[in-house]
Amino acid sequence: MAPKITGYKTHDIRFPTSLSGDGTDAMNTDCDYSSAYVKLYTDSDLTGYGMTFTIGRGNDIVCMAIQELAKRLIGKDVEEIFANMGKTWDYLSSDSQLRWIGPEKGVIHIALGAVDNALWDMYARSRNKPLWKLVVDMTPEEIVNATAFRYITDAITREEALAMLKEKAASRAEREAKVRELGYPAYVTSAGWLGYSDEKVARLTREAVQAGFNHFKMKVGADRDSDLRRGKIIRSIIDDPQYLPPGRKPRDPNGPDLVGKNAGPTGSVLMIDANQVWDVPQAIEYVKSLAEIKPWFIEEPTAPDDILGHATIRKALKPYGIGVATGEHAHNRMVFKQLLQAEAIDVCQIDSCRLAGVSEVLSVLLMAAKFGVPVCPHAGGVGLCEYVIHLSLIDYIAISGTMERNVLEFVDHLHEHFLYPCSINQNGRYNVPTNAKEGYSIEMHEASIAEYEFPNGSYWKNVRGVTTAA
Repeated sequence: MAPKITGYKTHDIRFPTSLSGDGTDAMNTDCDYSSAYVKLYTDSDLTGYGMTFTIGRGNDIVCMAIQELAKRLIGKDVEEIFANMGKTWDYLSSDSQLRWIGPEKGVIHIALGAVDNALWDMYARSRNKPLWKLVVDMTPEEIVNATAFRYITDAITREEALAMLKEKAASRAEREAKVRELGYPAYVTSAGWLGYSDEKVARLTREAVQAGFNHFKMKVGADRDSDLRRGKIIRSIIDDPQYLPPGRKPRDPNGPDLVGKNAGPTGSVLMIDANQVWDVPQAIEYVKSLAEIKPWFIEEPTAPDDILGHATIRKALKPYGIGVATGEHAHNRMVFKQLLQAEAIDVCQIDSCRLAGVSEVLSVLLMAAKFGVPVCPHAGGVGLCEYVIHLSLIDYIAISGTMERNVLEFVDHLHEHFLYPCSINQNGRYNVPTNAKEGYSIEMHEASIAEYEFPNGSYWKNVRGVTTAA
């Protein structure tokens, strides 16, 4: 007899990253990386773990929304849920009263991301596979049935998606073997937070180069002169062969993986991120003034749901060889649909829990593959790196079939709080998760929950006299 879901528990977990400046940018100046975390229980030993990411205040509100959604799963047979995850997603998103406070956006939507991800984690654990392996072992029909298609069939139909997946199916094993051997390409943001001193930026950049990275991102938008100065500091390091790891030769800036990315003489690439701080005309003029540091793209140059604004910025910056990326705050698949249809982005940046879980992510991966836009997921936040390596592997192995021009964000913060933390190899690439027990890799250590649960975890009880953003 299949297990049934019997209960749930949420945790408001907040880490005081505002004290160190981790995560700071032009828009978000006081980030306490936080997890609205949920455990789904069954009448067996099977448990599912999920979370969505916030930056502090309001995390408790998301936890309340998670509880309302999780209630809808009580008494459900898990095998019936797993049999059609797309139908399950539709069910969770269709409560008319809860939908009214979205619909499919905002707090209720990111709460759905936590719950849907917990179900996928449970599904993978029940099959003794990491999440990515669960999905890439599915038939094309099963993947289509697991995907949220409502409101996007004018961009991609179920039949088109099925044909795309079938075309890639025969060569999945070859790609899986390749990425297991090489790892998945990554870029580093940890050196570029806005709250860091020039000395810290330089040190962290040198360390990132030594660690094998060749894609680097920095935050911009608070002060033009400061941005240029910091950009030149980073460029002076990543473009200088003396900082490369011993025995490492410069990469070809005109190679197929780097052409069009404004790579420097060592094959290193710089990206910049404004985190939505500008109006459209301001974005265009500001980024033009940073052209001398040769960024590959400007990320989130304006409001995340301004599709036509992004298209205008992309058109204006194209003569300067600077692309546009966004998606970290795109609140649902329909925003991505319009960004792709309007040719507004060069890079698609999904977020694992801003979107409402794996089933909605699959819809965006399929659309991006159809439109030929590379997917470079956002991962700047607690738990996001653990999540998104699974999604990039699904994209490469089963959907797009390419990782040549893709890079997945990596930030070196808070991984120690997870039972199955992500890791980076010596070539600056993500290692493939291989533990059969890890599911979606998001289970936290109970000691971390006890310490950082807000407001009564041991850390928060002991630092009442210390000022943090939370």
